[in-house]
Parts: sequence; C-alpha cells; structure tokens
Amino acid sequence: MTAQAGLRSPLRVSKRLAFTGLLLPAVGVITIFMIAPVAIVFVYSFLEPARYGGVVWNFSVEGYLQILFERDFVDGSLQFSADYLVILWRSVFQAAICTVLCLMISVPTAYFIATRSERTKPIWIFLITVPYWVNLLIRTIALLFILRDDGPLNKVIMMTGLTNSPLPLSYNNFAIGLGLVYSFLPFMVLPLYSAFERFDFRLLEAAYDLYASRRVAFFKIVLPVMRPGLIAGSLLVFIPSIGSYLAPDILGGGKTLMIGNLIGTQFQGAHNWPFGAALSMILLTVTLVVLIWMARRSARKNTGY
Repeated sequence: MTAQAGLRSPLRVSKRLAFTGLLLPAVGVITIFMIAPVAIVFVYSFLEPARYGGVVWNFSVEGYLQILFERDFVDGSLQFSADYLVILWRSVFQAAICTVLCLMISVPTAYFIATRSERTKPIWIFLITVPYWVNLLIRTIALLFILRDDGPLNKVIMMTGLTNSPLPLSYNNFAIGLGLVYSFLPFMVLPLYSAFERFDFRLLEAAYDLYASRRVAFFKIVLPVMRPGLIAGSLLVFIPSIGSYLAPDILGGGKTLMIGNLIGTQFQGAHNWPFGAALSMILLTVTLVVLIWMARRSARKNTGY
C-alpha cells in the first residue's frame, strides 16, 4: 500500500502540472484580450474627458449622467434628454428585426440542407459560407453598389415597369436592416442546420401516425429539439447586430445612428472617451443580462425546474 501510494503521488503531481500547463494559455488569452480591455473601459467610464481626446484622471460619473441628462451651458443644471435612449432603442429594434428575419430565412434553408444527401450537404454549406470569405467592409460596400439609385437592383425594377424612377433603397433604415441580415445570416443558418441534422425524422412520422396535427407535431416534437439551435442562432445574430458599425455607417450614410456608431464617434470625432466608455459598459451590461437570463432559462428547461 505504501509503495503504491508513493507511485500515485508523483503521478498526481504530473497530472496537476499538465493541467496547469494546458490551462495557462487559455487564462492568459482571456486575461490579456478580454478582461484587461473591459477593465480599462470600465475605469475610463468614471474619468473626465481630456480636451483633445484621452482622459483626465479625476473621478466623475458625467459619462453615465450624459446618457439620460443634458447639462445646461449657463447654470450647469441637468435636464432630461431622451436623445441617446432613442438611439439605444433604435439599435435594439433593428437587431430584433434582423434576428426575426434571419430566423424566418434560416429555418427553411437549414431544413433543406439537412434533408439533402450526404454527398451534396457539404456543397450547400460551402455555398452558404463562401461569400463570407471576403472582408465584411468589402461586402457592405458591394451591397451599397447594388442598392444605390443607379445600381442593378433599381435598373431591374425599372425595366419591369413597376416604377419610372429609382426606389430609395440606400441610405435609410431599410438598407441598414438588409445589411444586418446579409452580414449575420450564416450565424443563424449553421446552428439551425446542426440542430436539424441531429433531429430524428422518424419521430415526426410517428407523431403523424398517431394523428398529431402539424401544429402539435411542430410544437411538441420539432421545437424542443430545435430550441438549442434557435437560442444559439438568435444570440449569435442579435448581439453583434445591436453593436453593428459598418451597416449603419455605409448603408445608412451616417444619417441614422446606432449605438455602435455613437460609441465610435465619441472615441474619434467628439473626443469624449469617458462617455464612449460608459455607453460601451451599458451595452456590455445589457448583453450580459440577456445572456445570463437565456442561460438560466435554458437550464430550467433542461432540468425541468
């Protein structure tokens, strides 16, 4: 027993060293590239802005107050202003619309791919992902060329005789929404495809054999199996959409601000870094709250509590 214990002890030590060695790179990456930047943004949100950018190391909550209030230039009093709340609401609304549209397009697309033969599935997945081998900036500019007044889409519409003048397809909310859907559609298709591929279609046939209606079969058989894919896809689309920068800037022409553009403006043109940092922390907090709520809801569904 003593000899065996002596052999186990070095083995345990070597396992711990191996575990620590495997853990260190991940901890280092998370600390340097995730925790440290968020900590810097958090600290900057409580400082005063410098005149030409940067911060002055004096504690201040002015960045957070500026989200809801506007300071009077004469007497310095605070007056409620909903301007930034409107931008935040617009961002949430555009992201929600984008998520719903991506869901409506992705469900039949993922079902179609999952029901193809094993030989053709990789081809369809390749066709879904190949446009995304190109940089997002280039793809967004290319979409703008398609949507502009003298672009091919307007020319085709005018050739059909539906209208004599170009439709306003660019530099508006429609163009921003289309750009968001175009940018994040694969993030919805791929999780749903994965969920559909794991689905045993014999369960659906059994439900129909037992005289279940299409509605009952969908909500009782298909939806519970699809739920993880739906949640994952919705989060992967909604979270980057709400902070999107390129689509509102290029396709919206800078006329319609979203929260990502507002944050970018504070760090580039307005030189109000604490306000930009405060907006970033608010966006991060909202995102974390949604993620935690979804995780707890999913855990309750899985455990039955």
